[in-house]
Amino acid sequence: MALEMSDDEFEQLVEQAIDAIPKAAFAMMDNVIFFIEDEYSPRPGEPKNLEILGQYEGVALTERDLGWSAGALPDQITIFKNPTLRACETREDVVREIGVTVMHEVAHHFGIDDHRLHALGWS
Repeated sequence: MALEMSDDEFEQLVEQAIDAIPKAAFAMMDNVIFFIEDEYSPRPGEPKNLEILGQYEGVALTERDLGWSAGALPDQITIFKNPTLRACETREDVVREIGVTVMHEVAHHFGIDDHRLHALGWS
């Protein structure tokens, strides 16, 4: 049985995780917005039951060139509520998982790939 949590409480926990991003790193972030969605919708070719807790969509800072910003939409970091709750047994687990997920997705914004994040313990 999945843990239950109100949308407001989950949003507050995501905001706390965003506030916990080191100030120096936060200051270097460029053109990023955060979203919370209930579920991840798998893309064509992905398993229909794919469960992910967060997603970064955009162009990593390490891949941007001088012409990048002309008309660029913001990068998006999305945290998925229901998969997070299904992966956790306690509120403390949710707090920890949201923190890890936010930092994981922010790291993608800085160009750090999943392999390196795993090695660093942020997967």
